[in-house]
Amino acid sequence: MAFRLVVALLASLPFLVLVFNIAGQNLGPDPGQEVTESLGLAAFQLLIATLCMTPLKRWTGWGGWIRVRRMLGLFAFFYAVLHVFAFLQFILGWSDLWATFTKRPYIVAGALSFLMLIPLALTSTRGMMKRLGKSWKPLHKLVYLIVIVAWVHFIWQARSDIGEMVVYGLVILGLLALRWKWGGVRGLIPFAWG
Repeated sequence: MAFRLVVALLASLPFLVLVFNIAGQNLGPDPGQEVTESLGLAAFQLLIATLCMTPLKRWTGWGGWIRVRRMLGLFAFFYAVLHVFAFLQFILGWSDLWATFTKRPYIVAGALSFLMLIPLALTSTRGMMKRLGKSWKPLHKLVYLIVIVAWVHFIWQARSDIGEMVVYGLVILGLLALRWKWGGVRGLIPFAWG
């Protein structure tokens, strides 16, 4: 219980820091851009954190990691929703969405990763897990595709400094390689059983 609380507080930190910076007007020359980017990055980092839980459980033998995985995923979705709304409000605007949307590939990638995240968030309750039964796990393998498409979203919009995204890419590659090693290629394919 204490561990879950600590993880929840850590997952809330990006939001609390952002609120603190907004209140103190410490967001630099382009506050809208800063808000949008920080929310998106928090969603991306938490998505990667969810993928770290199984390796941590296997390496430590402690099941507590798995018990916070769903919560981390829901926090990632929370930040992703805020990121989308901030992007529409501060960057893209709400008028003529389709024309702007189709001209920027990074927006397409971001939208795809967000849309794929929605069914995972909606099926993360215990009730939905019971209803879906054996179908739940194959559906939630979408997370592997989501994290790759989200990474593409970030790398496409990086201007000159791509170092941070390269590091994230290597972390994701390592996590996917572990999953491949432990479960074979079927362990990575959404909707595949096994």
